[in-house]
Amino acid sequence: MSRPVDVLIDFLKSEETRGVSSVYLDEEAREALRELHRRKKQGPAPAAAASVNLDEPDETPAVAQKPAPAAVVVAPEAGSPAERIAALKAQAAGWPAARALGSLRETMVFSVGNPEAELMLVGEAPGYQEEREQEPFVGPAGQKLNEILRAMGLSREAVYISNIVKFRPAMERQTTNNRKPTADEMAACLPFVKEEVRIVRPKCIVALGATAAEGLLGLTGAVAKMREQWHEFDGIPTRVSYHPAYLLHGTAALRDKRKIWEDMLAVMEKLGLPVSDKQRGFFLPK
Repeated sequence: MSRPVDVLIDFLKSEETRGVSSVYLDEEAREALRELHRRKKQGPAPAAAASVNLDEPDETPAVAQKPAPAAVVVAPEAGSPAERIAALKAQAAGWPAARALGSLRETMVFSVGNPEAELMLVGEAPGYQEEREQEPFVGPAGQKLNEILRAMGLSREAVYISNIVKFRPAMERQTTNNRKPTADEMAACLPFVKEEVRIVRPKCIVALGATAAEGLLGLTGAVAKMREQWHEFDGIPTRVSYHPAYLLHGTAALRDKRKIWEDMLAVMEKLGLPVSDKQRGFFLPK
């Protein structure tokens, strides 16, 4: 019977023959490699003399077989960023860690936009409209995001847009209603976000909403306490702002629009984009 570590080694060798030079390993796979290293340093275990008492039953506890290592996210090193993102998307469609949860719906919504963009925007999870069109940020909140980008002098096609969770979180008797993804759901999909960042290598990331900030940065609490400062995700400057859906509430006032716009001004400056006096004055009280 193959040991889990043998399965992992065979997998890594097969990836090496395909030209893959790096893979994402979860903690279980890493522990299997650590165990192999420990055994190599210790050398072969000395054989013990067997002593069998035929009058007494064998009470030696059975050794539980360790499950095979979980699948690893493999982003090919060769090819254009668009080709590498496409390969990543194909792997995500049947991702075992997400499927095993049993709490996510079937249709995957991966990403949209330019895989060589300087700006990457990350939301929490697809909703009803996103699931229907299989594209992030296409509902009313997506329209607001498009307006924000236009005010920045950018187009939707010029940036890279993704979500922490790649499948819509499921609910009982679900129609158009949505829910916040759980910590387990975010953790299951986060390896793909890490690989997306590694491929795109944006100059700046914007986490849209508290859930995206939690999934990306491990932050909890109100967006008001996270914004107005730079964080970091895998070495990339990251800004937290309100989710565009925040502007859809009837209570959203001019000062709320200004807060989001101030976050975007900071992003524009980080990217080295020109900022006009007119842009600096957007949503200020007259």
